[in-house]
Amino acid sequence: MSIRPFRDIKRRKTKIIKVGNVLVGGNNPITVQSMTNTLTTDITATIKQIQEIQNEGADLVRVSCPDESSSKALKEITKHINIPIIADIHFHYKRAIEASENGAKCLRINPGNIGDKQKIYEVLSAAKNNGCSIRVGVNAGSLEKDILEKYKEPCPEALVE
Repeated sequence: MSIRPFRDIKRRKTKIIKVGNVLVGGNNPITVQSMTNTLTTDITATIKQIQEIQNEGADLVRVSCPDESSSKALKEITKHINIPIIADIHFHYKRAIEASENGAKCLRINPGNIGDKQKIYEVLSAAKNNGCSIRVGVNAGSLEKDILEKYKEPCPEALVE
């Protein structure tokens, strides 16, 4: 028994993925991620904040890409930083495609917000073609009406479906 058992981390066996040059999972060190709170279209402020986040020890940084100008701003941002960017995609599958084409090393998507299977396949294809990982994230706010009606409330089973 450890003196500080709350510091003992029992890790599950996980698959290793690559986000840019950072290995995540397996027996690799636990990565630290933070997120900018600048408008991604404010390229200068976003670069500055990403550099500050990296200087504080983060391995990965997430930026919001809610619109076309934000996802396209990644092209300039990535020229001035040396930490992998995870693009947080909001509702439109084209933002994910643009982000992967403009330097994001990972996409954080919610498939329920992306649309039909064809759009999801287009995102997968763009990510694969650009060496971009994908992080799937879901939350109760994105559950479709038919799923909510089926389960009566947000629950783990509804999120999985």
